[in-house]
Amino acid sequence: MSDNLGRMMITRRSGSERFSNRGADLDIDLLGFWQWSMSDLMSNTARGVVAEYIVAKASGVDVSGVREGWTAYDLQTKSGIKIEVKSSAYLQSWHQTALSKVSFSVRKARAWDADTNVLKGEAVRQADVYVFALLAHKDKATVNPMDVSQWEFFVVPTSALNARTRSQHSITEKSLRKLSGGPLDYSHLRAAVERAARGG
Repeated sequence: MSDNLGRMMITRRSGSERFSNRGADLDIDLLGFWQWSMSDLMSNTARGVVAEYIVAKASGVDVSGVREGWTAYDLQTKSGIKIEVKSSAYLQSWHQTALSKVSFSVRKARAWDADTNVLKGEAVRQADVYVFALLAHKDKATVNPMDVSQWEFFVVPTSALNARTRSQHSITEKSLRKLSGGPLDYSHLRAAVERAARGG
């Protein structure tokens, strides 16, 4: 057993890597696993990661490395702005009798340090800016999470969430539309994030 139990440094993979059995490559590659496990982009878990990626690309965040799933905030811009991304949708993969009601969690949390495996300090909102990504399309026949025009983005400074007198645990679509001033499209997201970080 290894004496080194510190944090692992994960390298980016290509998808061509093979599964193996006692040193011998199998006819199973990583791309096949990704296709099997992540093709349902409408699932809550995958859709959330897709939303993070879209926001990252729109905001100029470096995505050349590997996503870290347990950081205190989701993204950080080159200028140092910390972004938390929350996603929701009207449509789900499963059978629905009505469109889903949209709400987003905005709970405060303690920051977890991957280098020490320790939760730090008190529960607070760790990011500077929240981006609420709503997959707003309402037709199951044509919904496509990879079409950024089907998304609406609401950008809110963390200070505005902290100042709310209503629930500190979640925010409804109606409240979010009022608090944010309305939705933005993909092309306006970067400027809105920078403006929110400045308190504007």
